[in-house]
Amino acid sequence: MKPFIPQLVYIEPQALEYPLGRELKEKFEKMNLEIRETTSHNQVRNIPGDNELQKYRNAKSTLVVGIRRTLKFDTSKPSAEYAIPLATGCMGHCHYCYLQTTLGSKPYIRTYVNLEEIFEQASKYMEERKPELTRFEAACTSDIVGIDHLTHSLKKTIEFIGQTEYGQLRFVTKYHHVDHLLDAKHNGKTRFRFSVNSRFVIKNFEPGTSSFDDRLEAARKVANAGYPLGFIVAPIYMHDDWRAGYHELFQRLSKSLEGINLEGLTFELIQHRFTKPAKKVIEKRYPKTKLEMDEEKRKYKWGRYGIGKYVYPTDEAMDLENTIRGFIHSYFPEAEVQYFT
Repeated sequence: MKPFIPQLVYIEPQALEYPLGRELKEKFEKMNLEIRETTSHNQVRNIPGDNELQKYRNAKSTLVVGIRRTLKFDTSKPSAEYAIPLATGCMGHCHYCYLQTTLGSKPYIRTYVNLEEIFEQASKYMEERKPELTRFEAACTSDIVGIDHLTHSLKKTIEFIGQTEYGQLRFVTKYHHVDHLLDAKHNGKTRFRFSVNSRFVIKNFEPGTSSFDDRLEAARKVANAGYPLGFIVAPIYMHDDWRAGYHELFQRLSKSLEGINLEGLTFELIQHRFTKPAKKVIEKRYPKTKLEMDEEKRKYKWGRYGIGKYVYPTDEAMDLENTIRGFIHSYFPEAEVQYFT
């Protein structure tokens, strides 16, 4: 698939006080994109569309250039200590994504241009925690790789963290547009993770993302560029013939990584879950989805802030975990594997 190009751009006037803001405005003008002004990246209105569904789809192709004013970083356990706020929102249309509910009525994509202020705050967190390492997650609320060919914010962050003594960076992506990141001076401090899944899941639930083969080609590139490599399988989903589907996934993955240095390879596994608010939003935005969200087939598990989620029953979940772990260890016996429910 081609790299993301927004159909509509909004810019906060204050964003133009920053070099990246001016650079992006000039870039989008040369691309002849429609540019509008907004008082705040949190107050974008008048997204085109005759109904809510059209407005949602148009919002997913709208980029807002703004300033990150809240510089207190959210925690990002267990993946990292903090989420570094480079962007919010994603152009992908993954039916199961938790951003469906966390972003609510603001599904448009936001990129923040006050990088030096963000880096200054990150430095404070590292100073507070030293000599312990501080891990920053750059993909909690976005797929940052999907827009970085436009902004290069992620590349700047990789090089910033690469110069630190106590910092590490990590992110996950479903996009293969990584060529501009291959020469970044990462110094081994950034873990590049790719989201992978069975053919069934990618075909039915991940429209608007790079193909499995393109992701694997990108994984080879970043591994050859010296980045520590990881994969996330999320959500692990019990579709028809799921064992064969996931076995094939790891077969293909193993074959594609032949000849690559896999020292320190990691896998993170997350079973499919949903909440009642998420189910309502998903069915509204993707009315023809094949995503199974039958509460009667699930186990209710209390979550944060009193909002529970529906997960697979215990026996099924254990079967799922043990099966996937077995596949991984048969092909990647030295890999580190983490499983989250």
